[in-house]
Amino acid sequence: MCFYIILEKEVITKMVRFEIKKIISKPVSKIVFIILLAALCIVSYLAVSNVRYVDENGDTIKGISAARSLREAKRQWSGYITEEKLLRVFEQNAQINNSEEYLSNDVKENEKAYSKKQGFSDIRDMINRAFCGFRQYDYYRIDSLSEEEISTFYDRRISSLTEWLNSEEAVSHYSDQEKSFLMNQYRDLETPVYYEYFDGWEAVLQNAPMIIMLVVLITGFLVSGIFSDEIQLKADSVFFSAKLGRTKAVAAKICSGFIIITAIYWITILLYSGSVLTALGFDGANCAIQIGSSNWKSFYNITYLQDYLLTVFGGYVGSLFILMLSMLVSAKTRSAIFAVTIPFILLFIPGFLSGISALSKILGLLPDQLLQMCVAVRLFNTYQIGNKVIGAVPIILTVYLLLSCILFPVLYQVYRKYELK
Repeated sequence: MCFYIILEKEVITKMVRFEIKKIISKPVSKIVFIILLAALCIVSYLAVSNVRYVDENGDTIKGISAARSLREAKRQWSGYITEEKLLRVFEQNAQINNSEEYLSNDVKENEKAYSKKQGFSDIRDMINRAFCGFRQYDYYRIDSLSEEEISTFYDRRISSLTEWLNSEEAVSHYSDQEKSFLMNQYRDLETPVYYEYFDGWEAVLQNAPMIIMLVVLITGFLVSGIFSDEIQLKADSVFFSAKLGRTKAVAAKICSGFIIITAIYWITILLYSGSVLTALGFDGANCAIQIGSSNWKSFYNITYLQDYLLTVFGGYVGSLFILMLSMLVSAKTRSAIFAVTIPFILLFIPGFLSGISALSKILGLLPDQLLQMCVAVRLFNTYQIGNKVIGAVPIILTVYLLLSCILFPVLYQVYRKYELK
């Protein structure tokens, strides 16, 4: 009995290896891998080179050396953002604004003044966002504030949300329970928040959706032909007439697709994340995402590390669902060409519809959101089930993880029941 089980496993393993070898040995696969490698290098380079630092002479530097200098400048402001620290930022900002460099008409002199603000630029930006309208931003808002107003910094974040929820723009979009949920999420943010240099995580998350979408689109070319190759080569009669053709051979195809999707996704994401974080630094992993300018309004009370984990895991679930669906279409239609269009349809059609506000809640539950989870945590998509209100992120993670698991047996049944013509 044991010998039979070992022999059976060995047969399946050989089948899976054969299917994987067949996929990666195609000329188009080699081209796809080269494109993916090039895209990985370009996106990683852009993520690192976008970091900018202005030195005391007003000269701009970029990349790793800029990140190193910026980290040293921001470390002087590390710690909890208390009222005392906010007042220090306010006073330091006012002092620089009164300097000769800032008041000069010479751009170079202005850059010298700006260089002195870089250490507290993130905290300064938080103050600007706190005291602007919910849908507004004014870079110079801090310049018109008083010390008394600065002391209401955290209260202002909550009152700004309250004003917006009661505005004409939002009043019809949320029920009373949803408004209460959002307010409670804002109040649950632990204050004062802790701050330190976090630009490495910000850079990784900013470009993560781009690299994840590229992985899905490129991997789609590899897996779309798994279930149509035999049909295209007129070898389907041999494949399905074989002893293990409709059982283990079909299972081997599904396993090979799963392995290809998983391996390409995690290798690419880990290489991308590792290279960017190594270059820019791992600092700030445990900081609340609200210290970042793009996340200030987020109602998800998570850290940058948790945001990163959500992004890469959500991206994997989304990739698995979209590409397994592509494989199912390939098995059902017997066409690799139609199957390879599925990722494009699911990724780009929602973008064309995003301007229609009436569809915002529907669009918030589509699978493309999984590929950009770091963007989804900034959106105010809430859903009410009975008396319970929940954000979009846990819903799409749960739903598409379950759907991905369901696609495996469905795909198996569809292909093994293929009728020869």
